[in-house]
Amino acid sequence: MFYINKITPNSTVDFAAEELKKYLRMMMPEAGDVKISFDPKSQKGFRLGLMQDFSLDVSDVDDIDLDDIIYIDCDEYGGIIAGDNPRSVLLSVYEYLRHNGCRWLFPDVDGEFIPMHDIVPVKYRHKPTMRYRGNCIEGALTQRILNDYIDFMPKVGLNTFMLQFRIPEVFYERYYGRSNVEDVSEKETVGEVAMLQWTRLTECEMAKRGIMLHSYGHGFTADPFCPTPTHSGWGTSDISIIPKEKREFIGMIGGKRDFVRGRPNNTNFCMSNPDARADAVRYIANYAEKHSNTDFLHIWLADGMNNHCECDSCSKMRPSDWYVMLMNEVDAELTRRNLDTRIVFIVYVDTSWAPEHEVIKNPDRFTLMLAPITRDYNFTLTGNEDVCIESYVRNNLSMPKNLAEYLEYFDKWKKKWRGANVVFEYHFWLPMNYDLSGIKIAKRIYEDAKLYRERGFNGVIECGTQRSFFPHGLAFYTHARALYDESLTFDEIVQDYFACAFGKGADEIEAHLVALEEAFPYSEFYKIKQNENFYSTSLADKLKAIPTIVDSLKSTINKYKNSDIRVGSVSIKMMELYTEYVTWVYEIASEKALGNNDEASRIYDEFLPRYASFERILPDYVDMHQTVRVVKQLRDCISDKNATDNEKEVCIV
Repeated sequence: MFYINKITPNSTVDFAAEELKKYLRMMMPEAGDVKISFDPKSQKGFRLGLMQDFSLDVSDVDDIDLDDIIYIDCDEYGGIIAGDNPRSVLLSVYEYLRHNGCRWLFPDVDGEFIPMHDIVPVKYRHKPTMRYRGNCIEGALTQRILNDYIDFMPKVGLNTFMLQFRIPEVFYERYYGRSNVEDVSEKETVGEVAMLQWTRLTECEMAKRGIMLHSYGHGFTADPFCPTPTHSGWGTSDISIIPKEKREFIGMIGGKRDFVRGRPNNTNFCMSNPDARADAVRYIANYAEKHSNTDFLHIWLADGMNNHCECDSCSKMRPSDWYVMLMNEVDAELTRRNLDTRIVFIVYVDTSWAPEHEVIKNPDRFTLMLAPITRDYNFTLTGNEDVCIESYVRNNLSMPKNLAEYLEYFDKWKKKWRGANVVFEYHFWLPMNYDLSGIKIAKRIYEDAKLYRERGFNGVIECGTQRSFFPHGLAFYTHARALYDESLTFDEIVQDYFACAFGKGADEIEAHLVALEEAFPYSEFYKIKQNENFYSTSLADKLKAIPTIVDSLKSTINKYKNSDIRVGSVSIKMMELYTEYVTWVYEIASEKALGNNDEASRIYDEFLPRYASFERILPDYVDMHQTVRVVKQLRDCISDKNATDNEKEVCIV
């Protein structure tokens, strides 16, 4: 029998003890019960608690609440598992189990690789490479899917999650409204009350694990001026929802004050108007006061780009100047109310151009977040990029095309900003879906994490679906491990993941995936996101290799289909379904490359009902909203010998 003695009284430490017990029982199912007690003076068994309660040094962290230290000193009978904060104790439990061979490849019990053997001694102390390691809600989901995801995060070393908008209803609506597959699947409706309750449930699940809660984001440009908040997300509303006396607060574009394309969250307000700013500040402070459980409140401007007020007053300064002025006023009001809420403000589209006049007065409250949404995901940085810096021209801006440009703009911000920096990335939004291997984008994530560390960022929050595990979860696993431990090589991460997912078939399956990407290169598939002409007879010839690769992959799948380990069976099942998806993409891409647009549409219509069924088979891992959106882009992209490429405005919808 094993004993777990809790040294520190804390609900997250309580949960950590239960998790340790659960996995010890799974690893040693015949070893008897595991007793949990609260005994601060205990010297036997496993002892869980804060490092400070063990008189262990924590002086190498800047902020005990934000920085994690993982501390393990155990023999075959137990020992100390600790951290500098309660969350770190839980992370240390999972790291202890990892050193004993446990792996978590994707959410829920089906994603667990739990070996059966006696425990081994572990001595380990580690401060994770990045402070903020996490994700932001996106895609389409149910509350069960989100619960499983939150439970999964700390198991792979993540500690941060963002709930976007006042209520993240748009992400539930996509699932129940069957976004992008509505013509072949039955819709359901879910009310706002339920989604509000689910939001609070998610916050409680995060608090249980000590996960840092980031909240809101877009919405502060319209919500403060409405008697009731606007649609949460990218929904449309008529300007009549704004009282007549406050419609002058809405940004003026083309001589008219109205919602941009009918979307409140894509509309900036007249930030030079002191009354409008006062309403915004009051709304933000009230929200912060009521939602004191929020660790970081994100105050973003409108989504989209080239949508800032053009009135004479606003035109006197850049949007980033007015934005910084607003942040200073928010800080002053929070200070007046004795609120220590941390604020995140964002370098995003138009605010990529740094302020010329205004400066953040209290940097200790703020974190600056770079969101390079228009970057090219074909590469990270080589050091030889041509950097083109555009002059600021209100509402007529060409956005940065790569990280070199974004970082050049960001360097201008840093001339007046000396506070903390974090990155808001988009690998798990659309970019991952242009990679048939799932390995290419994982390598990009690894390279980007290294680059961001070198450029002084202290974390990455990924904006992308919570179901990024089809046909495998290597990209997500790489995201988590690269932020946690910079000493790991990419090859080590790949080998670790595939060995647990596919066992003896790991090398063969990896080789087939690499071959698929070589036959339909990421750079070619990515053209549809960049709105480039897809017509290419040379690509059509290259794509002809895919049916042979798929047939060979199917043979490999059949060899390793009957796994004794559940995570292996599920991984193989995903790969089996993936061969159908790849064939569908191949057939559409082949016709598009030859300019046969009608035939591409016919193939799309024929296969969509079958692909939509995948979400019912693997609901935790396949996000129809995201993947079908990309295949729709492929179906609808330009494919014409004489076509010219165009640039589109970016909007996360």
